[in-house]
Amino acid sequence: MNIRSLELEQFRNYEQARFVFDPAVNLICGENGQGKTNLLEAAAACSTMRLFRTAQKKEGLRFGENHARILADFQAQGRDFALELRLSRTKSMEIYKNGVRQKRQADAQGLLKTVLFCPEDLMLVRQGAGARRRFLDTALCQLRPYYARYLEEYNRLHEHKTRILRDSEEKPSLLSMWEDFSLRMAHIGAQIIRYRAYYCKKLLQAAATVYADIAPQEVLSGEYQTVSSVTDPFASEKQIEQELIDHVLSHKQAEIAARSCLSGPHKDDLVLLLDGRSAASYGSQGQVRTCTLSLKLAERELFFGEDGEYPVLLLDDVLSELDRRRQDFVLNRISAGQVMITCCEDGISDKLRAGAVFQIQNGKII
Repeated sequence: MNIRSLELEQFRNYEQARFVFDPAVNLICGENGQGKTNLLEAAAACSTMRLFRTAQKKEGLRFGENHARILADFQAQGRDFALELRLSRTKSMEIYKNGVRQKRQADAQGLLKTVLFCPEDLMLVRQGAGARRRFLDTALCQLRPYYARYLEEYNRLHEHKTRILRDSEEKPSLLSMWEDFSLRMAHIGAQIIRYRAYYCKKLLQAAATVYADIAPQEVLSGEYQTVSSVTDPFASEKQIEQELIDHVLSHKQAEIAARSCLSGPHKDDLVLLLDGRSAASYGSQGQVRTCTLSLKLAERELFFGEDGEYPVLLLDDVLSELDRRRQDFVLNRISAGQVMITCCEDGISDKLRAGAVFQIQNGKII
């Protein structure tokens, strides 16, 4: 799997640019603020259908412009694809696969698979549960198209139910819809919980193996945490759904009082442990970073195990945040597959055998 070329028009600080990539290592150089991360954001958007630095796609538009375009030409599973994303200030993003407009984002997610690693991810272990859910969801949406649809539907239901609860004090009649939305969320939520449980099991096993390679004296483990009433996240959808229904019905008055959805997959978490203790609470900075490295590299291995080819690895200036031992560890494990690496330091570029080098200045290749 690799991106052959990427064209940007009016995206972020790029007026118009075309990149032709090497199937192996691509080094993207330049000072801070010149557009290196913008390039990786465009590449990632072609797999996730979202911008990783903002929830508002219109923020991807170049200043003063009303439209932007990302066009990726890539190869995956022995097939050629052309994927075009059209961003607008006034309407939803339009997606075209091989010239045909797609009805839903989920129809194009995962055709191109990417694993993104940026400096902010190094503190994933200590960030809130929401960051770890996004980490899981980003991978699962690429691996499982049905999961992406379930997640989209669940988020829509959650938004509507939250609005019902929030406005119910002024309009009590809205509460007549509370049960319908709760039952539907339990049905969709059961699907999401099973997907996450199975993925977390594989991810933690793979991450523990990677962690042992860099810190053999320590043991990385973890657990997937969901609604307390779910006795077994690997049980049938029907059983999980019933447990979710029982839980939410017993907490109806509490939700009305709080005017928010108190439980569900939107509260899930991935808890990481080192030698049986909370990595977030007791891990050193080096241990926390090694945990994240292990998770990201494990994610890449799971993608390979699924498709038999590595996803495109996007490293956004992350190597400069690591000590020399961890830099070497990462570089030794990414010899296969396509990699795009941004950097500012010459020391890192000396360690890479880049097939293509791009020097970026103010949104232009120089």
